[in-house]
Amino acid sequence: MTGCSLSQGFKSPDPSKMDYEGYRTYIETKLPVEGPILFGMHPNAEIGYLTTTCDTIFDTILSVQGGGGGGGKKDSGAMGILMDLKNRASPDFNMFDIMSKAKDKQPYVVVCLQECERMNILLGEIKGSLENLRLGLSGALNITESMEALSQALQFNKVPATWEKVAYFSKKGLLSWFNDCIDRNTQLQAWSANLETPISVCISYLFNPMSYLTAIMQVTSRKY
Repeated sequence: MTGCSLSQGFKSPDPSKMDYEGYRTYIETKLPVEGPILFGMHPNAEIGYLTTTCDTIFDTILSVQGGGGGGGKKDSGAMGILMDLKNRASPDFNMFDIMSKAKDKQPYVVVCLQECERMNILLGEIKGSLENLRLGLSGALNITESMEALSQALQFNKVPATWEKVAYFSKKGLLSWFNDCIDRNTQLQAWSANLETPISVCISYLFNPMSYLTAIMQVTSRKY
């Protein structure tokens, strides 16, 4: 219909005054810049799209960077980051010791045990991969594809894919992520010491926050 607004800033042309070529010219020259509103979406929808596009572009730039002649310098940088993370890595949980304290497996105790087990898996992956890369960079082992990927992730401040598979969801860079992992471990160490639920628990530090919320409902239901 003539004068009908198909969307904000998009007026329908008069069909009686245009042929095929006229319509094509109108589309190419008169249509507004495409945006969320044009497709019936909220303006904020574009924020996520642009963020994802930027991440993809910069990830691509980093991934295609040439090694050039600076291999030794890059290896040195990766080794420095590697040793820093390796020295600051949290201690593993002694599950035999913790299980011996779990005389009565109440819901909170079960959650603590599950979290400790998952943290041990993550710490094992972190320490094992870092040690293998250290041996590779020092010449004791042949550099594998996984070591190369880990070295690149350390240099780009990205959480290695093999760590993400056994970790919790996070969008942080590597160094912030690693500090966060230490804080999570500290909370679990205090919790597992005597298997007494802390007065205050940061549930976002847990691998499975929903399990803790379920434990709250179970304990409350049994009590009341």
